[in-house]
Amino acid sequence: MDPYKYRPSSAYNSPFFTTNSGAPVWNNNSSLTVGTRGPILLEDYHLVEKLANFDRERIPERVVHARGASAKGFFEVTHDISHLTCADFLRAPGVQTPVIVRFSTVIHERGSPETLRDPRGFAVKFYTREGNFDLVGNNFPVFFIRDGMKFPDMVHALKPNPKSHIQENWRILDFFSHHPESLHMFTFLFDDIGIPQDYRHMEGSGVNTYTLINKAGKAHYVKFHWKPTCGVKSLLEDEAIKVGGANHSHATKDLYDSIMAGNYPEWKLFIQTIDPDHEDRFDFDPLDVTKTWPEDILPLQPVGRLVLNKNIDNFFAENEQLAFCPAIVVPGIYYSDDKLLQTRIFSYADTQRHRLGPNYLQLPANAPKCAHHNNHHEGFMNFMHRDEEVNYFPSRYDPVRHAERYPIPPAICTGKREKCIIEKENNFKQPGERYRSFTPDRQERFICRWVDALSDPRVTHEIRGIWISYWTQADRSLGQKLASRLNVRPNI
Repeated sequence: MDPYKYRPSSAYNSPFFTTNSGAPVWNNNSSLTVGTRGPILLEDYHLVEKLANFDRERIPERVVHARGASAKGFFEVTHDISHLTCADFLRAPGVQTPVIVRFSTVIHERGSPETLRDPRGFAVKFYTREGNFDLVGNNFPVFFIRDGMKFPDMVHALKPNPKSHIQENWRILDFFSHHPESLHMFTFLFDDIGIPQDYRHMEGSGVNTYTLINKAGKAHYVKFHWKPTCGVKSLLEDEAIKVGGANHSHATKDLYDSIMAGNYPEWKLFIQTIDPDHEDRFDFDPLDVTKTWPEDILPLQPVGRLVLNKNIDNFFAENEQLAFCPAIVVPGIYYSDDKLLQTRIFSYADTQRHRLGPNYLQLPANAPKCAHHNNHHEGFMNFMHRDEEVNYFPSRYDPVRHAERYPIPPAICTGKREKCIIEKENNFKQPGERYRSFTPDRQERFICRWVDALSDPRVTHEIRGIWISYWTQADRSLGQKLASRLNVRPNI
């Protein structure tokens, strides 16, 4: 079934203006009035249609990742990982798959500057022969929280104050003072890489733990990593102020101009894998999204390359209406019990149905490029042309059948129904290791950013003490330096 069969044609196919229904418009400059100076007539349908469409041009912006830029290209397999996954688009070196990628800031509005200290989104949609695969990640390999139950509160804390609409440190530090697992994420966000120079010079990560399954049904946990071939570059505070003051859309412009000039951005894809039978061998939970997997014992394995060689044709259709969801996977790739991933599986699709409508996957940017069929009918903005008489399953009149069964991870789940935290929290080891990996001048800039944040006049003495205690547990010298500069004694 062709989802594009009755897609509206481009305006350039008509030599003159028309209404939405195709009727010719002989005057698009003047309203229909009684005489030259009389009142406007309601029967001026073209005027009414024009204004009504204008009144509805804006759609709800994304709650997070509202500010973004997209580009198209391809993914090419360079290394054989068929022993790990039966995913068709990863079947052999040389296989290419069309993609569309959306980069974004996270917290602020659609028109906000691209020079703010904020995580960046890095979402890739693969149009494979077995359906779409959405790898929806960020530029950092970890996240603030490990349980999606906290996600709405986390976003509320990071967003501007609902009274003043100003993002304020005291709200952020108050919320995360209850969640020490956030320390690892803050070692990235408050580091020098907290403000990428542009989208071309930043890394990407799938963040969550997924599962690869091979033809024999053997499963491996997997983490995905994107590494830019042009290297990682970031902006320090004074540089960000200068760049943002000159152009608040500098990263979008850089991406667009680079592709136009033939300087195509490229990333290498790497994976890390863990045999689920070995997950208890580590001092952290491999399904904990606040942890990285040590590369010295779980090395990066090359998979392929991502090349962006075409700009989008329309910003609204291929950026604002472009929708991603971690639930959209293909045979050979599956979820894990990562608590944050499990909640993202529901929430992402749900927010797109609210933002774009129940048939958002029929939009050209979101629709699969392979043949597809189901009995999901009708609903708002359903524009797929269908002429079948059987809209149920099974049927002896319809030849459509079940697909061939493909392997999914075998799992045996036992336990009580309960709300609890994971056993291996280990919130302070990896943040401390990362801080100690910084050069002395980099450590100093990290400390200065924290001193500035904790100096907010509405941050209480108690909250300052909690944060200094956290950082002291991560690295004693770091905690001592913060305590000295803020004149606070750690509460440990």
